[in-house]
Amino acid sequence: MLTILGFTMIATFLVLIMMKKMSPIAALVLIPALFCVFVGKGAHLGDYVIEGVGTLAPTAAMLMFAIVYFGVMIDVGLFDPIVRGILKFCKADPMRIVVGTALLAAIVSLDGDGSTTFMITVSAMYPLYKRLKMSLVVMTGVAATANGVMNTLPWGGPTARAATALKLDAGDIFVPMIPALAVGLVAVIALSYVLGLRERKRLGVLSLNEVLDEEKQLVDEPETETVLVGAGAAAGGPGDGKVRMTKTTGGAGSGTDASDDDGDDEEDDVRLQGLDPNRPTLRPKLYWFNALLTATLLAAMIMELLPIPVLFVLAAALALTVNFPHIPDQKARLAAHADNVLNVSGMVFAAAVFTGVLQGTGMVDSMAKWLVDGIPDGMGPHMALVTGVLSLPLTYFMSNDGFYFGVLPVLAEAGAAHGVSPLEIARASLVGQPLHMSSPLVPAVYVLVGMAKVEFGDHTKFVVKWAALTSLVVLGAGILFGII
Repeated sequence: MLTILGFTMIATFLVLIMMKKMSPIAALVLIPALFCVFVGKGAHLGDYVIEGVGTLAPTAAMLMFAIVYFGVMIDVGLFDPIVRGILKFCKADPMRIVVGTALLAAIVSLDGDGSTTFMITVSAMYPLYKRLKMSLVVMTGVAATANGVMNTLPWGGPTARAATALKLDAGDIFVPMIPALAVGLVAVIALSYVLGLRERKRLGVLSLNEVLDEEKQLVDEPETETVLVGAGAAAGGPGDGKVRMTKTTGGAGSGTDASDDDGDDEEDDVRLQGLDPNRPTLRPKLYWFNALLTATLLAAMIMELLPIPVLFVLAAALALTVNFPHIPDQKARLAAHADNVLNVSGMVFAAAVFTGVLQGTGMVDSMAKWLVDGIPDGMGPHMALVTGVLSLPLTYFMSNDGFYFGVLPVLAEAGAAHGVSPLEIARASLVGQPLHMSSPLVPAVYVLVGMAKVEFGDHTKFVVKWAALTSLVVLGAGILFGII
């Protein structure tokens, strides 16, 4: 009964948010509370929620101060050169922008923290997507999938958990997996290329003035109109410090006019002014201090010198103090980022109710046991393949801790009985990470959709199929290379 109720609760949650019948926060709170009563443990709901909140409180604190820190870094201009470089590479071409999103997310993911990756990626790419009226779910989907592949780094979490649970060396698990993960990353780039071509076909061909002559060859008798884009300021535009984007129309593939902004767009695009080269929050004289502070922060995270929440608390306080020594300015920066802080922290604490009920009632353990017990005896010699396939749904519906410390040892024991190495089981367990990074139980995904102003249900509908396909590509590559 617990198994049925568990799957029903998760399915109900996903259906309601994808159909937009409930907001994610309301669904994360009310649906598990209702099912807790159905299970007959309504009297313990408070205990489950408090336990869940206690577990996720450090994560919520980390996200709150991380948003403040990176928000301040964006305000002072730390990431402006990144945006300019991406803009020069992308040339305002939707296909290049989507590929650039995947590359940026993969590179930033080297720090091992999904929240950091999403904050930097969205901050850099959001202005381009909004100005060119590109699909924001393409941005969130590509970023999440790229980060999922890179999340398998030894300091990213899953590999360390697998090593700890099976008492193995993290290097022995990860290093042989590099070829398969590289194939997965290539698959993400290929996916971004295809999605980018789709966006280019929908919107038409766009270019910067310096490549206008090249782009004109793609259409017959084009007409051009110039749009001032504040996001790309100082990226090589005319003397007024703004980039002029030109939309090529009148030929095949022409689409939506990139310059038609209505009142709602203007209100929604407040952050587009965040990269204005003349904004008062810029601190060019402190650029190298901020760059060094950020590099030190990321290095400290990788080396685990202090807990990540503590590192972000200290870094945010230092960044505010040095860049904005006057208290009214500090209050203004905090107020400017309060919306994102409240939205993300609210999601995390709401998710604590969901995870608390799943764990506390025993539903998650019952679901995992049902899945493991359902493995036919004849599949014993192929337990690595079974583990890889099971990692997709299990890491999506469970936390990484629940899967790696609760389910993986059982799978490894079953594999060992048939002569399958625990190393193969551990490697196979990593392939579900591209899908896991869009799980409603991953706090970082709320940073992604919150900053991108994308409905979680829309993101889920778009990304699940592509992320699952990427995971299967990694699994297939691992089998082909003899790694799994």
